[in-house]
Amino acid sequence: MKKEKCTAIVVAAGQGTRMGMQTQKQFIDLGEGRPILYYPLACFQASAIIDEIILVTSPEGVDFCRSEIVERYHMDKVTRIIPGGKERRDSVNEGLRACADTDYVFIHDGARPFVTEEILERAMGAVRRHKACAVGVPAKDTVKLLDEEGFVDGTPDREKTWLVQTPQCFAYPLICRAHEKMREMPSKMVTDDAMAVEASGLAKVKMVMGAYTNLKITTPEDLEIARIFLKKSDPKNLKLMVDMDP
Repeated sequence: MKKEKCTAIVVAAGQGTRMGMQTQKQFIDLGEGRPILYYPLACFQASAIIDEIILVTSPEGVDFCRSEIVERYHMDKVTRIIPGGKERRDSVNEGLRACADTDYVFIHDGARPFVTEEILERAMGAVRRHKACAVGVPAKDTVKLLDEEGFVDGTPDREKTWLVQTPQCFAYPLICRAHEKMREMPSKMVTDDAMAVEASGLAKVKMVMGAYTNLKITTPEDLEIARIFLKKSDPKNLKLMVDMDP
């Protein structure tokens, strides 16, 4: 039986203005002399599940990604490095267009450095069964819904509240159709790819357990926490990264 082809689309085109730094956040040194973006790429490169990586970055970041990450660390699964669009959904759409003859896509934020093979395995099992899934974690805190004036308008049942992460994984034809439908909707109404599938009505999205360490680095505080996580990372994962050094 033909092996199902899995493509990872790593989205790293954002400017990261909330970091308060001139350097784009995905290029900030996380530790050991490697940028944040290196770590998720290293996971996908080492994964037995992922066959191909498409990296979507800012136009000015293409050359840096090619020379300082992909070529330097011999990431031969990266087949395309392409400039992203104005908004995240535009960047994802560019990544989807760059896919060729694939069965499943794993869409991942380049600012989430701690994705693991175990997360990818759980996601692969779910996307095979359900065609659409997103990793996440149960909310630890009570979530409040607010009205337009900032007053509490409702409290969802915490037992049913999850914090969504990436990767978000889909059968390729399904996510392409969802993105086509999403073009008709205001960008603020659809903030991630799971929402695009939800809004399209094409499939239900299955939630899969991610990890509380699978954080997205958005603020300086996140960066500090991520550096602590890196120091405490599983030595097996670090070994894979060291093995990829030039």
